[in-house]
Amino acid sequence: MQSLPETEIVESILNAIAEQRLPAGTKLGEQALSDMFGCNRANVRRALASLAAQHVVELWPNRGAFVMTPSPKEARDVFQARRAIERTIARAAAGQASPEDIRFLRQNIREEAHARETRDKPAELRASRDFHMRIAQVADNEVLDRFLSELTMRSTLILGLYARHGTSSCAEDEHARIVDALERGDQEEMVALTDRHLRHLEADLDFDSQPRAAMTLQDQLAPRGGRSQEA
Repeated sequence: MQSLPETEIVESILNAIAEQRLPAGTKLGEQALSDMFGCNRANVRRALASLAAQHVVELWPNRGAFVMTPSPKEARDVFQARRAIERTIARAAAGQASPEDIRFLRQNIREEAHARETRDKPAELRASRDFHMRIAQVADNEVLDRFLSELTMRSTLILGLYARHGTSSCAEDEHARIVDALERGDQEEMVALTDRHLRHLEADLDFDSQPRAAMTLQDQLAPRGGRSQEA
């Protein structure tokens, strides 16, 4: 059996989580993953350990690995951390965006709206996450970028588990106003809009909602067209 780099397994699982194809609580069996990716179980174990370090997978002795199920407190903590980090990112990014950055973000908003209209949830979620990550790139702080990458992934799990509408995502008009402020270089407006946007997402959480049923691993994770594409 070939030795598939664990990074490929990690990326495939992260992509599936980011698109809410792997909801909280889904079991990630070592043998099933080994068979699906055609690799040794040692590679799978290293991939699962890496995902656990990113707080999107839980490792339970004698039970195995499961997609993380955030508690209500963890959900609140994640959004509090996001607000702190994204306010800092917003302040640093204001006025620093290139015309290419602005074009990307406005096109991103159109693509997210189209995905929403056509009910292409994976594409909508990818676009929403890409929006926030592009602004982090504009801020040009690799440490904040890395933190935000983890937090947005954890937010996807939280929204899939607790959002009142099942799979909440970002509002088109809120993103558009953020881009306007970014282009003008208005730091205070950028920070205020970003904070309001994240509070709006958090306000949609319902901690009394019933969790979604875990999906079949083979159906939800199996690479499409050979390998899953990076979100």
